Amino acid sequence: MNRNIETFLGCDNEYEESKIVIFGAPFDSTTSFRPGTRFASKTMRGDSFGVETYSPYQDRDLEDYFIFDGGDLEIPFGNTERALGQIEEMTAEILEDGKIPGMIGGEHLVTLGAVRAAVSKYPDLHIIHFDAHSDLRDDYLGEKLSHATVMHRCHDLVGDGKIFQFGIRSGDRSEFVWGKEHVTTQKFNFAGLEQVVESLKGKPVYFTIDLDVLDPSVFPGTGTPEAGGVTFMELLGAILKVSRLNIVGFDVNELSPVYDASGASTAVACKVLRELILAISK
Repeated sequence: MNRNIETFLGCDNEYEESKIVIFGAPFDSTTSFRPGTRFASKTMRGDSFGVETYSPYQDRDLEDYFIFDGGDLEIPFGNTERALGQIEEMTAEILEDGKIPGMIGGEHLVTLGAVRAAVSKYPDLHIIHFDAHSDLRDDYLGEKLSHATVMHRCHDLVGDGKIFQFGIRSGDRSEFVWGKEHVTTQKFNFAGLEQVVESLKGKPVYFTIDLDVLDPSVFPGTGTPEAGGVTFMELLGAILKVSRLNIVGFDVNELSPVYDASGASTAVACKVLRELILAISK
């Protein structure tokens, strides 16, 4: 008899031998509309066994790489700063060991904890951000820490010209006005991504994917769905382009499984994570 340990499909290698380390951050305490992303990582692990380890898109297989799944953090839901501290500590430990951290959210604020650790190790950190929402508010209902402010807080750390957003199609007018001066935003799609990738070669890059960048017809299982999103194949193509860079950390967030009882959104999230891991592993 062996211990019953549930991992994301194909991510069951030993920590010491693995180059990529994934972990879950089941936190959604600042969600502005519909909560539930705290259940994403657990649901993705369970449902990932309905997805093959082999990717016909890349002709690569998770079984050919060394990936470790460290499980979920035990997040204190009533203390946002403490939750971010736990994420930062976990990310910093993985980075210190010369590995690439890959986080499963959770709401998008979890990215801030990982970026805090990454920018400490890589002061010249750049961020590529796929999302339906700009997340550039300075505060949301008076709170500085929110999934609606996460990219503004990341900008506080990395500064002007270091954040590149794609797929954005929702936000307060003030976010777009402020963003024009401080970040690079491509609305609606991935136009210009190739040029950004070329400009960032050799630089450390943190890659964050809010899955609501996908159209709700593809991915309805999220807390704040926005019409007019990209297709799965468009997202995959963009991931493959970004993977050519020096990715020092990444995350996939904002799956809320309860809003898609069919399980299709979870299956999409699992395939996105599989393709992302394989693309970076190569």
